Amino acid sequence: MLSSLLLITASFFADQPAWPAFLGAGASEIDPASIPLKWSPAQNIAWDASLPGHGQSSPVIWGEKVFVTTVEGDNKETCHTVCLSLKDGAILWDHKHASTAPDPNSVYISRAAPTPVVDKDHVFVFFECGDLVALTHDGKEVWTKSLSKEYGKFVNKFGLSSSPVQTESSVIVLIDDEGPSYLVALNKVDGGILWKTDRPSRTSWSSPAILPINGQLQVIVSSAGTVDGYDPAVGKLLWTYADVGGNTGTTPLPVGQDQFLIAASPGRSGENSEGAKKSNALLKVTPEGDSWKVEKVWAAAEATPSWASPFVHQGFAYWVNRVGVVYCIDVATGEQKYAQRTKQSCWATPLPLGDRIYFFGKDGVTTVLAAGPEFKELTANELWPADTPPTDNGAPKPDETSTERKQASAMFSGPTQYGIAAVSGSLLIRVGSHVYCVREAAR
Repeated sequence: MLSSLLLITASFFADQPAWPAFLGAGASEIDPASIPLKWSPAQNIAWDASLPGHGQSSPVIWGEKVFVTTVEGDNKETCHTVCLSLKDGAILWDHKHASTAPDPNSVYISRAAPTPVVDKDHVFVFFECGDLVALTHDGKEVWTKSLSKEYGKFVNKFGLSSSPVQTESSVIVLIDDEGPSYLVALNKVDGGILWKTDRPSRTSWSSPAILPINGQLQVIVSSAGTVDGYDPAVGKLLWTYADVGGNTGTTPLPVGQDQFLIAASPGRSGENSEGAKKSNALLKVTPEGDSWKVEKVWAAAEATPSWASPFVHQGFAYWVNRVGVVYCIDVATGEQKYAQRTKQSCWATPLPLGDRIYFFGKDGVTTVLAAGPEFKELTANELWPADTPPTDNGAPKPDETSTERKQASAMFSGPTQYGIAAVSGSLLIRVGSHVYCVREAAR
């Protein structure tokens, strides 16, 4: 059975294997027994697809097709949407378009970070240059829209990484930036603007989520000092909650009806430490007359994330921080059950399946823990040999002009497990210029 990480299932998704969006929103049921507990470079790696360019986005899956994005060139001038065969990883097609806002290719700035969304007819891809493109499942371009041309170039020294969300008729994109900031919905059919709601300028890389509140879906945005709820049909701001800080990189994930987790980081230099202490929490939103009541059910003062979003599985909430410490919290009481270190920091949000939770370490080691209130490591899996890391196609040269830049190069330039996608029988792991498929050898 799926955990609450994957609760949001919309009626417009077909009854077939699908992981159609960032963090699996709308994903089909996954049989936990069909995903291996163990793998290594010599065991249970069904295929390794080498991609043109580099990307940080997660794959998405529809039926027997996998869609993934990359950028290529000294100024990220070429944007790729690549379609792979789920069966064997073969490249079925590669759609290329010229970026409308080229920007230097650097390990310090996002590179194809937003994850696409896919439905039964189209795949919608978004790039940090502001280009949003609709393609058929066969790779034919239906329409394209440049948000940076339409509303102003993005201003963010680390780039943009927010992934779009979707309804049956629209694709919704969050731009929270030092320049113009807004939430915008585009018509899936022709790319027309359905609505646009301006937001105060801010610096954030978080992605929105569409979650059930009082029986209706809302777009929930947790970003740089507020948590906000919007009507996905018209873009109206329904409520806002401002007793938060440091919430710049994670996505709200559901804890049943009307409740969800938010997360915040103290920042690299601790600049958001006070705000973050009260911002790793369970929020509940309920109607109150003609408005909404937002309450903090509990806060996990010690738990902080890096890029991985906190999630709930079988009654327990989990955070993993930048050094790989996993915090397990009882959802009913807010009581911390354990704080134990795994093998590596996690940038990808972990995957809970059945009695296991997969923590995808940044540097290629996935630690599998037993679900529940006791820390129990089941195994640790290497995706590539330590002495033979995967190639990074078109990697930029690191800037080592200062101590800070050298440290950043060490953190960002190596192969990284950025994100995952899964359907019954197949687990996909994204690493820069590669997508790996983990699968039981007998399948």
